[in-house]
Amino acid sequence: MSYVWPLDPRDLFVERYPQMTGFGLPDEDVDATRAAIVDMWPDAPGGWVHEWTRLADRYAGAGRHDLAVLAHGWAKFPTLADEPKRAALARQAQQYELSAPGFPVDFERRVLTVPYRGGTARVTIHILAVPGLPADAPVTLASGGVDSWKMDLHPLWVQLAQLSQTRVIAFDLAGTGETSHIPMTPDGGTEIIEGVIAEARGISDGKVAHFGISMGGYYSARTGLTGAVDASIVLGGPVEAAFAPGRGFAYGMEGIVGNALGFSRPPTPDEQSDAFSRFDLRPLLDQDTQVPMLVINGADDVHIPQQDTLVFGGRRDTRVELVPGTGHCAISRLPEVLPVIVDWLKQTLNG
Repeated sequence: MSYVWPLDPRDLFVERYPQMTGFGLPDEDVDATRAAIVDMWPDAPGGWVHEWTRLADRYAGAGRHDLAVLAHGWAKFPTLADEPKRAALARQAQQYELSAPGFPVDFERRVLTVPYRGGTARVTIHILAVPGLPADAPVTLASGGVDSWKMDLHPLWVQLAQLSQTRVIAFDLAGTGETSHIPMTPDGGTEIIEGVIAEARGISDGKVAHFGISMGGYYSARTGLTGAVDASIVLGGPVEAAFAPGRGFAYGMEGIVGNALGFSRPPTPDEQSDAFSRFDLRPLLDQDTQVPMLVINGADDVHIPQQDTLVFGGRRDTRVELVPGTGHCAISRLPEVLPVIVDWLKQTLNG
C-alpha cells in the first residue's frame, strides 16, 4: 500500500540540506546532485532516484561503501512510494553490509519474529556495541522517524554506542524502512516495539532505555509514559498538539505520513486528520506511570509545536530542553545536543 504525490524536490533540499551534509556527505557532491535534480518521481536523468543512485554508485566504485549507504538513503527518500524507491532501499542495505567490516563498533544484523495482532511480524534490527562491552551493559533502543531510518542515522547510532557505553539496538518504526510492510498505528506500532523491548531484555541483564527521534520520539514518549522501559529520550517527538485536527504539514510531510499510515491513495484531509489524531498521547499524559524522561526539541521546529515539548515541564523525573536557534529535532545543533543526551543517559541508567 503506497502512492506518489506532487512534491517539489527543491523544497526537500531547503529543509534537508543540513542533514545531508551533517551526516557525512561532502558539500560539493550534495550541491552537484541538487543542481542535477529537476523532478521527484521519474527514474530517469534529472530524477531524484536516478541522480542520488548515480552518486551512490560512484562512491561504491571507489570503495566508499559508507558514503554509498548515505547516498542510497537519500535515493529512497522520503518514503517507499514506488518500485524505484524500494529498489534504492535494497541497494542501501547491500552497501550497508559491505561497509560493516569498517565499523568502529561490533555489529550484528538480526531479524526478529515478534507478536503482532494475534500473529507475528518480522522486524530487522541492528545491534551496535563498543568491543568488549559487558553482557550486563544497558541497552538503548533507537529509531528515527517517518523518513529517516536506521541505516540513514547509522553515524549517530555509532556515536551513541561509543559515548554512552550502552548496547544500541536500531530499528525502523512500523510503516517505515524495512518495517514498511506493517502500517503505522498507535497500538500496532507500539506492539512491534514491545517485541524489540523483549529482545533487549533477553540480550542484557542491564536496564533498557528508548531513544526516539521525530516520530520515533512519539513512540519513546509512549513507552516512557507507560513505563515499558527504564528511561526515555524524546527528541522532536509529536505528542499532543501535533495531532490536533486540521493541522497541516510542511515540506511534503502529508504524503510521507499518509504512506506510513498505510493509505494506498492520497487521503482526504479529513481522513488523514482522523487517522493522525488517534496518536494523541493526552490519556497517558494524564497518568503518572512514567519512567525518567528527557524531552528535547529545537525552538524553531516547523513540524512539531513547542507545546509538545513544553507539556512535559513540571512532571516528575523529567528534564525538558527547548534549544534556541534550531529546528526539527535540533539537527543543526546535534553536536551540542548529543552530549546532553549521553550525560543524561549515563546518569539515569547508572543511577
